[in-house]
Amino acid sequence: MKVLNFPLTQITIALVLGILFTQFITVHTSFTFGIVLTALLLLFVTNVFYKKSIVSKIFYSGFLYFTAFLLGITATIVQDDSLKKDHYSHFTEAFQTPQNVVLVLKDKLKITSYSQRYEASIVKIGTKKASGKIIVNFSPTAALDSLSTGSVLKLEEKLVPYKVAKNPDQFDYSAYLKKQHIYAQIYSNDQFVTVSKTKKTDIFYYVATLRAIIIDNLKRSSFQQEELNVAVALIMGQKQELSPELLQNYQYAGAIHILSVSGLHVGLLLAFINFILKPFPNSKRGRLIKLILTIAFLVFFALLAGLRPSVVRSVTMFSFVAIGLYIRRKNSIYYTLLLSMFVILLVQPSFLFEVGFQLSYLALFFILWFQPILAKIWKPKNIVANYFWDVITVTFAAQLGTLPLSIYYFHQFPGLFFITNLLVIPLLTVIMIIGIVTFSIAAFTIVPIYFIKPLEWLIVTLNTIISSIASLEQFIMKNIALNLFLMLILYLVIIATGLFLDKPTFKKAVVALSIVLLLQLSFIHNKWQTASQKEWIVFNSSRNTIITERIGNHITTYGNDSILRRKSQLLNTYAVANFSTITASLPATNSFFFNGKKILLIDSSAVFPKNCKPDIIVLTESPKINLERVVALMKPEIIVADASNYKSYQEQWNATCIKMKIPFHATAEKGFYSIK
Repeated sequence: MKVLNFPLTQITIALVLGILFTQFITVHTSFTFGIVLTALLLLFVTNVFYKKSIVSKIFYSGFLYFTAFLLGITATIVQDDSLKKDHYSHFTEAFQTPQNVVLVLKDKLKITSYSQRYEASIVKIGTKKASGKIIVNFSPTAALDSLSTGSVLKLEEKLVPYKVAKNPDQFDYSAYLKKQHIYAQIYSNDQFVTVSKTKKTDIFYYVATLRAIIIDNLKRSSFQQEELNVAVALIMGQKQELSPELLQNYQYAGAIHILSVSGLHVGLLLAFINFILKPFPNSKRGRLIKLILTIAFLVFFALLAGLRPSVVRSVTMFSFVAIGLYIRRKNSIYYTLLLSMFVILLVQPSFLFEVGFQLSYLALFFILWFQPILAKIWKPKNIVANYFWDVITVTFAAQLGTLPLSIYYFHQFPGLFFITNLLVIPLLTVIMIIGIVTFSIAAFTIVPIYFIKPLEWLIVTLNTIISSIASLEQFIMKNIALNLFLMLILYLVIIATGLFLDKPTFKKAVVALSIVLLLQLSFIHNKWQTASQKEWIVFNSSRNTIITERIGNHITTYGNDSILRRKSQLLNTYAVANFSTITASLPATNSFFFNGKKILLIDSSAVFPKNCKPDIIVLTESPKINLERVVALMKPEIIVADASNYKSYQEQWNATCIKMKIPFHATAEKGFYSIK
């Protein structure tokens, strides 16, 4: 794979390693900047005295990659808002007592059953200037029609930090938001909200205003509401108004990606733009005009889609791809793809951790590299057959490139994805073309019916196809276990197989088969390792008790049946992460024996054997007991209280344990408790 030998590839890898380095080790800011300046100076000196000797090349390459590594660290630090002196995370009193907080709304987020949410930027706390992104939660019944991007609000509330995940292998939403530089939220009491008459007018305000005008004109053009919601999601990436049922259908059909404006949409637009600009002469000047028009149209689309991060990222990526097509040199498309990745990560390092960023680049890389390999298998002479063969090979290459990563993140695989994409992508291309024209007209006036009705019909057809495929749930493979190591080996298998198919040789066959053998050995080792593990867990589950016992890959759950069914996602996440299955569900008992430990569970009945000498006491459902007397009588090693207990009880028990010098573990504060 020649792309790995590109200097830009190695520099980009060094940049990525630098960004990853900051996630595991805290780096001092001033020290890092000093090292970067020193490395740049050494790189300059080495370059000035650079000669063709091997030693000089090694030194120069080493300094170059080390500098790129340090740039990754520096870029991450520079983009970390929490390091600013006026960032709200440094206002300790704002997290303890309500303060007057002035903020500007930036974007409306998806409404939940508990709140209406907005992303906002803090301007002032009390009388002091402040900064930083935050989430604002309003009650689900609050009338917020007057609020929009740019609205300046004054609230008297305290800041609430996001809680870390407190159950095993649970998605850590706080860590995800931290990578987006969001560290807290505000729960607004609607009666204490003051809305300023003036709005902060920046580019995001004008874009949001344009979006509101377009949607309003489409409604006035008699665009049906459900189809309009889908159109807004497809063109603008706004999914807030989509129903949970519709979102689930797209997920089960393997088409959820088309509801988030990303690389797929921009790639289709780029292909269409290249098609309509074909009449331009193929001279240097003609190609330059085509490049300028292409980038201008992509920027226009980014504005139309609201300058959302995923859209800006995709437009930047494909603008570089357009430049690569303009250059028309061998491997230029790879260079420009790498250059776009380098520039994006240098400007916004946090994109590296976004699933959309990872999937977009993997999909595009595999389309560029693997699709031509597949296309050589058959070269149909019929135009229609050639078109569908291109769609099939592009779809297969993109899906193959993203498959291991998708399973790693989502642990499911829609078996009919191939049919879905084969039907949906051509339809989506037409929807995007008509939709952009329709939305562009709606930016100025009411849209004629001959634009509205075809778009409506196409979206109805799209939803029908999606719901039909999603109804075949037997083809959806769920709860697929895959860890990071196995995912990386899967990619090695795919790449080694692709290299062999491109130019078959005995050496490549041996390498591919060796990696397949390594994959099999890894699965065997993983199975053996899982079989030797044991774990007993008290989960952090509010208002109820959930306990699991895992022996090898078999899990037994203890708790109320209805509660276990409601918490099935929580338990499935744990089971999948540990390559296990839930084989039994039993009601909780008062005593457990695990790994040489005797465990006593005291529930709301407060009934327990007085002559028991447990190693661990678990308190659930707020039992009315004298804990001091129980501890003096039984002398346990530790007291554990799950989140089903009243908070006041937990505070009393904690004080008692401190007094009696015995460890106290409250899952609501410290997270789940486990014995291995």
